[in-house]
Amino acid sequence: MKVMTIGYWGGYPAVNSATSSYLIEQDGFRLLVDCGSGALSKVQQKVEVTDLDAVILSHYHNDHIADIGVLQYAWLVQNTIHETSDILPIYGHDEDIDSFKSLTHKNTEGVAFDPEQPLQIGPFTINFLKTSHPVTCYAMRICDGTDTMVYTADTSYFKELEEFSKGADLLITDTNFYKGMDGSGPGHMTSEEAATVADSAKVDTLWLSHLPHFGELNLLKQEATDVFQGNIELASDELTWYGNA
Repeated sequence: MKVMTIGYWGGYPAVNSATSSYLIEQDGFRLLVDCGSGALSKVQQKVEVTDLDAVILSHYHNDHIADIGVLQYAWLVQNTIHETSDILPIYGHDEDIDSFKSLTHKNTEGVAFDPEQPLQIGPFTINFLKTSHPVTCYAMRICDGTDTMVYTADTSYFKELEEFSKGADLLITDTNFYKGMDGSGPGHMTSEEAATVADSAKVDTLWLSHLPHFGELNLLKQEATDVFQGNIELASDELTWYGNA
């Protein structure tokens, strides 16, 4: 499994960057996890837009779905140019029915996942955990049979995240606040809380992502290191993780 950061900011993208989006590849299959603001421009630096095999969304806040609309236009334009009728599946929950319905367009099809059941997309098996966030949002545990990656999506800290992340090779956490702050209202974690999940779950590598637009970002990593002694990376453009396979 190969995981690449496409976007990692919370709220809105910094200059020449993007909000939450990750490209996961295995055996030639390309899955885009979330598609935030700026993601479409950034992902095209790595793959053709029509080379995406599927998209899956954690929830419907704009910093996670803002580029879905232009992705739909891209697939429409490319199908028109090449006189094809390819369809891109976009997976999401249907607990917000209007947002879910918007995933279907001329060349994209919204596909509802059942968070109570494992989902198979290409080579990936995905399990879900409902997070603590102001809107319905799901963390994802993505396995390819060898490697396991966990993406917390947006959430404040709660104990179940530790069991859900147990033994993961890569853990990507919402880290929108610094140690000692309270992210429970907006539904985000601090650096210390993210590291607590990583430490309790005994993961191999921790990525701190969904970063804030204030403070000294390197301090997030320093604060996390006080709790978790494994490998820690601060999300950045094109940060890439290669699995064991």
